[in-house]
Amino acid sequence: QVQLVESGGGLVQAGGSLRLSCAASGSIFSINIMGWYHQGPENQRELVADITSGGSTNYADSVKGRFTISRDNGKNTVYLQMNGLKPEDTGNYYCNVRYRVYGLEYDYWGQGTQVTVSS
Repeated sequence: QVQLVESGGGLVQAGGSLRLSCAASGSIFSINIMGWYHQGPENQRELVADITSGGSTNYADSVKGRFTISRDNGKNTVYLQMNGLKPEDTGNYYCNVRYRVYGLEYDYWGQGTQVTVSS
């Protein structure tokens, strides 16, 4: 019943910007962590940034100072503002939400949105 729908990907030139959005729907525990993951040509899904329902953030070293994650708890939506894009940022970006209830871990993923950065 939980769904995550990403949007905002596209083709941009190096140095450009994109703003990704992920809207979550369904029964999601209010205390949770939402994040963005990048999957490049190597097919390794790596954490880009995440944010707790309380607003605490975490970033991969490669995007610090360039990307900003934020969320709207009322809308169950997480955003990723991507500035100073580089060709190596190219890939699929997946939205994730995770939480724990009664000792059980819940983990949901979106379908992904493609980002292509040209030289």
